[in-house]
Parts: sequence; C-alpha cells; structure tokens
Amino acid sequence: MLDSVVFSSTIPNLTSDDMFSRMSAFNRWASRWCSENNVGFVDNWSQTIVIKTQQSVLARLGENAHLSCHLSWFSSSVLESKIIQVTWQKTLSDEQKNVATYNQIFGQTVNDDFKNKVQFKEAGLQNNSIVIRNVAEQDGGCYVCVFNMFPDGSLSNKTCLHVYELHEPVLQVRRSKSPEESLVSCSATGRPAPTVTLTVPQQHLHLSQHNTITVTNTNNTVTVTTTAVLSGLHDDSTRVGCAARVDSGP
Repeated sequence: MLDSVVFSSTIPNLTSDDMFSRMSAFNRWASRWCSENNVGFVDNWSQTIVIKTQQSVLARLGENAHLSCHLSWFSSSVLESKIIQVTWQKTLSDEQKNVATYNQIFGQTVNDDFKNKVQFKEAGLQNNSIVIRNVAEQDGGCYVCVFNMFPDGSLSNKTCLHVYELHEPVLQVRRSKSPEESLVSCSATGRPAPTVTLTVPQQHLHLSQHNTITVTNTNNTVTVTTTAVLSGLHDDSTRVGCAARVDSGP
C-alpha cells in the first residue's frame, strides 16, 4: 500500500492588510516547497479568486470589438484595495506586448502603437474593458488581462479575438424552359469560407438539384455560390431567401 501526502493551503484571511500579505507569501512558499518535494498541494487561493473573461470574441472586419475582464472574490472591497494596476497585453509569437494600462494613480495609458486603435470602455481596478476600433485582420489574436496586486504579484486570464469578413449575399433568379421552374443561385464572399443557404417560405415550392461551387480569390477571401432548381411556381409573388454566415461569425 502506498501512502501519499497532500498539503492544503490556508484559506485567504482578509481581516487586515498585514495578515493578507503574510498568508499570501506563505501560500506561494508552500506551493513551491510542495512542488520541489513531490507533495500534493491544494491551492485554496486560486479557488477563491476568479478572473472572468470571454474565452472567444467574434468581430466582423471593420466593426468594433469589445474585450472585458472581471476579477471577483468573496470580499471585493478588500480585494480592490490590493489592486494597483490593470494591463491589457497582446500575445505575439515571442512576447507579450503592452496595449493599454489603467493605474490607480496615473489613470489610463494606451501604448503608442495602439493609440489610434484602442480605447478604454470601462477603466476600473476590478471591472475593466477596452474597445478595438475598426477591426482589421492583424488585430486578431489573443489578449491577456493582467491584474497587478501589491505586494502579492499578478493574476491574469486571456481572451482571443477572431476577425471574420463577410459581404452581403447576392440572389439571382433565372427562368428555365418550364414555366413552373426557375434556376436560383445565392452567392457570398467572406473569410473564412461562408456557408450559403437558399430557402423558400411557401410550402408548395420545392428546391432541388443543389450544386455548390467554391472559388478562392486573390485576396484570400472565398466566394461560395449555391444553385438550385425552384419548382412549383404559379405566379410572380414567390419569395426566395438567400443567407450567408461564416463559422467564426454570428
């Protein structure tokens, strides 16, 4: 029979600043010691502090994207007194690049590289959000929200921005040899490749012989055209729906 040892860290004590800092330091030391000595460690601090972000944000090319994060604890008033700064960073291939910072003393600061692109929507030490204006393809990627707490270090979480492009679909209707049939097509261009759908609301109408053609354009957008035969026509009041969406869009 094998015995195992597990150490459970202290529960955060918020009765005073001195007690909080001492217990925070002890928790960090215990975590390192347990790791170095192959002892299981239950971190009660990580279980009581939660950084809430959107895991994924979708934004259409040219529109604005909103990124937000919220730091919650069971005693938010004491927690906020520990936070001195909130920083947004963009994850690049080899580094984290500062985008914008809200500091308790110095207020809002946007990095020079992002001044014409990013602004704060909500500047706070617990609730913080930014707006990325006129989203371009290069704005896509993951952003990290970092809460700096004195003297206890930092906590962070990330949210990833997915940028998509989608142009309005185009519907075309052509008469066939039969007076009760028409050839209808729905075409849309986007990135990634859009899903194109033809629909008819009237029950007596029917779409058949569907055919889809996909073309990749020189700018890396994709044009998808779906064609079908519409049968059951008796007058000119027929309505045909043509819709398009992309997997990373709404």
